[in-house]
Amino acid sequence: MRTPIIAGNWKMNKGLSESVAFAHDLAPRLAPFTTVERVVCPTFLALAAVADELKGSNIGVGAQDAHWEAQGAYTSEVSAAMLKGIAQYVIIGHSEVRAYLNETDERVNKKIKAALAYGLKPIVAVGETLEQNEAGQTASWVSGQVRGALDGIDAANMQNIVMAYEPIWAIGTGRNASSEVANHVIGGTIRATLADLYGDSVAQAVRIQYGGSVKPDNMAEFMAQPDIDGALVGGAALKLDDFAKLVEIAAQQKGG
Repeated sequence: MRTPIIAGNWKMNKGLSESVAFAHDLAPRLAPFTTVERVVCPTFLALAAVADELKGSNIGVGAQDAHWEAQGAYTSEVSAAMLKGIAQYVIIGHSEVRAYLNETDERVNKKIKAALAYGLKPIVAVGETLEQNEAGQTASWVSGQVRGALDGIDAANMQNIVMAYEPIWAIGTGRNASSEVANHVIGGTIRATLADLYGDSVAQAVRIQYGGSVKPDNMAEFMAQPDIDGALVGGAALKLDDFAKLVEIAAQQKGG
């Protein structure tokens, strides 16, 4: 059975002191749900402080991105090498990075390789636009993103990679794919593409999250689906009660 994983992406929210206080309050709320892997992804500004606050809690910490070079003249960037020893996870290919910062599949691939080289576990996001969805291009687009992201990455490394299906039209809009549609894309496209690349046993072992306006009132529907192994959460991750409830629901539905 795949261990469910719920990751909270705080995006560009919460300053340093607020982030530490939030992590302090969150830890005891999530402590009972040990059958679920729990991850928070604060801003770079607060990353180290949140990691210190959560030491011993068994709650993972993730960065929201990472550059592929270890160091160099890349103003504003943070490398995977710098994250080693602070974070355990890193989000790569988030739809907002793709849309606002012109992220490409090639750069996603380089970032994944760098993250793996420095012992980080990438959470790799893929997803289509509304126009692509309405044109019936979801499967071809998402499969192409998966192939581009994982180019040159061998099967052994897939145990350290989490995939996330994030339909771009559902990010921060209040809209979400139905649980059945999300499960179809995750199982019928993403997991099927992984099976084509690595074989069925590897594909069945990889955890795949859904992301896109996930809330306590729709979480159970997503977690009831067989191919959805958790959630990459945005807005609801900024609220103690909501995020704790999402983890609780995942534990009830998927925690074994």
